[in-house]
Amino acid sequence: MKNIIFTLLIIVLIAGCTKKESPPKEPEIFAITSVTINGQNENKSNLFFNVPGTPSFKIDFTAPVDKTVVNSNILLAKNQGNGVAVTVSFENNDQTILIKPSQKLDALSKYALTLTTGMRSVNKTPLAPIAIYDLITAIDSVDKFPRISDDELLTLIQKQTFKYFWDFGHSVSGMARERNTSGDLVTTGGTGFGVMSILVGIERNFITKTQGLARIHTIVDFLKNKCTTYHGVFAHWVNGATGTTIPFSAKDDAADLVETSLLMQGLLTARQYFTGNSPEE
Repeated sequence: MKNIIFTLLIIVLIAGCTKKESPPKEPEIFAITSVTINGQNENKSNLFFNVPGTPSFKIDFTAPVDKTVVNSNILLAKNQGNGVAVTVSFENNDQTILIKPSQKLDALSKYALTLTTGMRSVNKTPLAPIAIYDLITAIDSVDKFPRISDDELLTLIQKQTFKYFWDFGHSVSGMARERNTSGDLVTTGGTGFGVMSILVGIERNFITKTQGLARIHTIVDFLKNKCTTYHGVFAHWVNGATGTTIPFSAKDDAADLVETSLLMQGLLTARQYFTGNSPEE
C-alpha cells in the first residue's frame, strides 16, 4: 500500500513540474502604416496633388526594413516611362524610410512611386500588398518668357492670330485652310475671317497695305473665276487649287448659306476699307 501511495506522489510531482508549452507565435505583419510627401498625406486613392519638384517621401512600416533590398524595390517613374534615380535614408530604428529623387521632377506631370513585394522586414517578411502612389507635380511658376505689358500681350495675340490666316493661306487661292495641315482644303467662312484679319494686320503694321490688297485680290479673283457656286452661293469646303467643291458631309455637298454669309461679311468689310484712289483699290 505504501508503495502505491509513493508511486502516485511521484507521478503528481512529475506532472506538476512539467513546463507548459508557449502559445504559437503570431506571424509578423510587414506593411506600410503611413505615407507623406513633404508632410502631405495621401488621399483615399493613394494620390498626391501639387507635389513640389523636389519632394521628400516619408514611409512608415510596421517593422524595421531590410536595408539590403530597399533600393532594388523602389521605383519612381513618370507616366510609366523611365525611372528616376532616388536616394534613400532611414529613421526610427529602420521602420521609416525617406526617399528623395536625385533630380528635379518635371512640373505639372504625373509620376508613380512603387514599392514592390520584394521589400521585406529584417525578419524576411515580404511587404504585402504591392504599394503604388500617384503624384501630380505642381506648376512651375518661374517665368519662361520675358514679362510684357497688357498692350504688348494683346498685340502679340492679334499678330499670332493674323499669322495663321496669312502664313497658311492657300498658295493658289489665298483662301484660309480649315487647319494648317489641310492641304488643298480651304473654307469659305474661314476665308471671311481671314480677310478681316488682313485688314487688322494692315492697321497694326504687321503687313503693308499693298501686301494685304494683293492677297485679297487673289482671293476675289479665285472666287469669281474658278470657284464652283450654286445659284451664286459657295460651298462650305473648296479645293483651294481647282475651286471644286469638297463635300462637308454626305448631305452637305453643295451650297452653304451660313459659310457664304461669313465670307461676304469679310469681303464687304474689305470693300469699305479699300477706298483709296489707286487703280488696285
